[in-house]
Amino acid sequence: MKVEMNLDNDSNNLVQAPTNGDSEKLSPSTLSSLLGSKDRDYLLCSTAAAAETDQQVKISDLEGKVIGIYFSANWYPPCRNFNRVLIGVYEQLKSNGSNFEIVFVSSDEDLDAFNSYRENMPWLSIPFSDLETKKALNRKYDVESIPCLVILQPDNTKDDDTYYDGVELIYRYGVDAFPFTKEKLDELRREEKRKHDSQTVTNLLTNPERDYLLDQTITRKVPVDSLKGKTVGLYLSAQWCMPCVEFTPKLISIYQKIKQALQEKGGGEDFEIVFVSNDRDQSSFESYFGTMPWLALPFRDPTARTLAKYFDVQWIPCLIIIGPDGKTVTKQGRNLINLYQENAYPFTDAKVESLEKEMEEAAKSLPRSEYHAGHRHLLTLVSEGSGGGPFICCDCDEQGSGWAYQCLECGYEVHPRCIRAVTPQSSIEDR
Repeated sequence: MKVEMNLDNDSNNLVQAPTNGDSEKLSPSTLSSLLGSKDRDYLLCSTAAAAETDQQVKISDLEGKVIGIYFSANWYPPCRNFNRVLIGVYEQLKSNGSNFEIVFVSSDEDLDAFNSYRENMPWLSIPFSDLETKKALNRKYDVESIPCLVILQPDNTKDDDTYYDGVELIYRYGVDAFPFTKEKLDELRREEKRKHDSQTVTNLLTNPERDYLLDQTITRKVPVDSLKGKTVGLYLSAQWCMPCVEFTPKLISIYQKIKQALQEKGGGEDFEIVFVSNDRDQSSFESYFGTMPWLALPFRDPTARTLAKYFDVQWIPCLIIIGPDGKTVTKQGRNLINLYQENAYPFTDAKVESLEKEMEEAAKSLPRSEYHAGHRHLLTLVSEGSGGGPFICCDCDEQGSGWAYQCLECGYEVHPRCIRAVTPQSSIEDR
C-alpha cells in the first residue's frame, strides 16, 4: 500500500490510451513491432522460469492474450508497493488458466537494479539493453508517471480496447477486473454502485463470522450495531508508516475534543472511530492500537482488505467518514482535520462550505503582507483565486488550503494562523 498521497481519484472515468488512429488487431506482426526490434523477436522469461527452461519467449507466443505493459522501476517505492499487489493478481489469474500476460518495461538506472527487481517478477520483460523499444513504448502510451500498467486486448480494433489505468483497476478490483473489457468494467461499476446505495455501517464492518469490534482491552467485544446513528471514522493506518504515526496523536486530540463538545451539547449525537489496521504483525497492532482511545477491527480480519478495496484506498493514512445514515460522507477526513481541526465535524459538504466562507470572511481583516519570524522575505496574503491553493505549512507542517501567506520569491507558505509578525530586521535575525 502506498503512503501519504491524495486519495481523491475519480474511478468512474477510466482513462483510455490515445490510439492516434492506429488501433489494430494484435497480430504477430503488430506485437513484434510493438515489443520487439529488428534484432530481437523475443522477450525475457521470469528469472524462475529461465532457470528451468529457455531464457526467452517468442513475442508471437503472446498472440490472443490480454497483455499488460508494465512501466516500473526498482528505485521508486510506489512501484515496489504496487509490484507486490500485481504479482498476487497475476499468479492467481495464471493459476486459473486466464490468457493474461505482463511485459515489464524498466525505468531502472542500471542493469543490476533491473535484474534485482526482475528476480521476483513472474512475467516477461523487455531486455534492459533495448533502450529504443523502451523509449518507443513510453512515447506511444504517453507515460508520465510510474507505476503505469497499460492493458491491451487481443482484438484491439476499438478505441475503448486499450486502458491506461491498469494500476487503478488492479488496486480497485484485483482479479475481478480481468479481462479488463469495457463490459466487465461496467459490470463492476454497477455492482459497486449497488453496494454503495445499500451501504450501512453494519454491512461495512461485519462479516458472517464476526458482528463485533474490539475495545482497547482487545478482549472486550463491542457490537457493530452500537455504531448505528453515529458519525463514524474508519481509520486505515499502520505503525510502520511514519505519516500515520505522526497523524495519529493529532487525530486522538481532535477525536477527544469532538467527543467532549458533543457531550456538552447533549441530544444523543455521537462520534466514533474504528481503527482498520495495516500492521504487519499482532504485536505491532496491539502496540499501536494501545495508544488509541477508540475501537478496532480484529487484526488481519478479512474485512480490512474488503474495506480498502471497497473505498479504493491506495495510500495510508486514510480517514473515511461514514454519516449517521450509514452512507459515505467523505474519504478526505484526514485532510479536513488538518485544515479545520475539530471544527471539521461532521465533515459534510455543508459544513466544509460554511468553514470556507468563514475563512473568506476572516481573511478580509488580515494584513495584505507580513514579515514572519523565521523567514527572510516578505510574505503576501494569497487565496486559491490569486495564486494560492493546497499547501503544507512551512511553520506547523500541517496541510493548508484557501488563504495563505506566501513568499513570492521562494514559495515559502504558512497558515494565516501561524504567522508570527515581526519587523523586517527581526525576520532576518531569526532566520
